[in-house]
Amino acid sequence: MEITSEVYQGQFGEFTITKDDRFGVIVYRSSLAIASLCFSLGAILVLLQPNNPEILSWLTLLYIGFSVGLGVALWTIHIYLELLHRVLQSFWAIGTIATVVVELYSPEPLAIAIYNNPFALIGVGFSFAALTGIFFKETFCFNRFETKFLVPLLPLLILGHLVNILPVAIERGLLAAWAVLFVIFAIRKVTQEIPPDIGDKSVFAYLKAEKLSKQQAA
Repeated sequence: MEITSEVYQGQFGEFTITKDDRFGVIVYRSSLAIASLCFSLGAILVLLQPNNPEILSWLTLLYIGFSVGLGVALWTIHIYLELLHRVLQSFWAIGTIATVVVELYSPEPLAIAIYNNPFALIGVGFSFAALTGIFFKETFCFNRFETKFLVPLLPLLILGHLVNILPVAIERGLLAAWAVLFVIFAIRKVTQEIPPDIGDKSVFAYLKAEKLSKQQAA
């Protein structure tokens, strides 16, 4: 029996959603879930055992998992504005390179080096700027309550620590809120219908055709 795909009416014409489209969304959401799990576990370790040096190696491994998950999510996310998509991917790349440099050349463990060194925090912070971009996109597209808090929370915590204006208790509270809201976000993404994450494919087709037309005219 032939299986037909449902036809959707987009802004610039009709389109169908393929198995590859659905698989891409599953990869996107799974990657976000991995990033969320790794970040939240790391936050729990920091909050519950802040003076335990034995957790430092675990924090490095968890950050690697977070960074890989974030990178895959940025590769598979659907964003209409190609420039914005590339900017977020570039931010992740800069943050990843900075992380590798800090890990290789700092005499301190990764978490301590980032926490104590403003330059390391600025470099690694590009990855968190990319994550903030994902939260902003999700807020704009789906009006999610948790991302409405996460969008300002991330820069507040990172910049507040960078300029040393936040008491430690406030930083710990913001970190805990970040971890909880990130998990809520990941769980809600898993239960969301798949088509909305794919978006209007007719818009992508139109933008691609328009770009190709400009290249041929140049």
